[in-house]
Amino acid sequence: MLSQARENLRKDNRAVSPAISTVIMTAAIVVLVLVAITYANSSLTNQIAGDEFSASKQFMQSTGLQIDNVAWTIGRTETVDYTANYGQVTFVPNVISYTFQIYKGNSWQTLYSCTTGMILFNMPVRDYSLGNNYFSRIMPVDSGSFLQWNASASVSQIFATQKVPMQDGSYARIVAVPTVRVLNSALVTGVSDYEFYLPCLVSGTNQYHSQSVTLTGSSLTNLTPSGTITQVRISATAVSNSPTGFNNAFFNFDSTSETIVIPSGASTEFYIGTVEVSIGMAS
Repeated sequence: MLSQARENLRKDNRAVSPAISTVIMTAAIVVLVLVAITYANSSLTNQIAGDEFSASKQFMQSTGLQIDNVAWTIGRTETVDYTANYGQVTFVPNVISYTFQIYKGNSWQTLYSCTTGMILFNMPVRDYSLGNNYFSRIMPVDSGSFLQWNASASVSQIFATQKVPMQDGSYARIVAVPTVRVLNSALVTGVSDYEFYLPCLVSGTNQYHSQSVTLTGSSLTNLTPSGTITQVRISATAVSNSPTGFNNAFFNFDSTSETIVIPSGASTEFYIGTVEVSIGMAS
């Protein structure tokens, strides 16, 4: 009976030859190996890109501090270098309008307005993703106000965010945007004087020859209004004709307007430093 069964198997047209079955098994193994390699490469890319994104947070914080170094000295230049394989630094001009108003003579008067740009570290979401509508403050970590008090306060707010799609592409981003620092000299001298500092970022020579950001202080405006001023109001609003998506929700400030009450007898002084931002200018 065993010999008969073998004979029937040899005559069965539905049986698969050893050669064909070997080819099928080899092809299946090759497909599995390719899938595993693709997954491993994707995971490795994501891990490396994530490490790069984390390292770039420190770079953007350093850039924010260098803005403070050059904004108040005309002609001073600082260059910050970075290393990236997946991301790139860009500059977007004219995204936020700052307006300073003073309350004088029973009415509000506009003292000064400027429109500033911002610095971005962009990483394509195909390489690394934070998740859509992600937002996290990096510097300062505990305040979403564009108005920061005391001498050690930064004049830039640094945050990580991801909103897709956007007009310029789909990116996980680290953003450096100028903010206002307020000093109350009464803490030092006993005289209640108020000083306001704002860097205004403008586009310089963007050659993209290297991975660097060069900051140059190009001008400094000092305003000391006379008369009795009882309030100062500062507004920070996204420019309506800026690239789509860079709106008030993108910057996520606690408020788009802040009002400071000025005590009787106190003076007010305003400093607006224009900083040229050049991407990749260093060779």
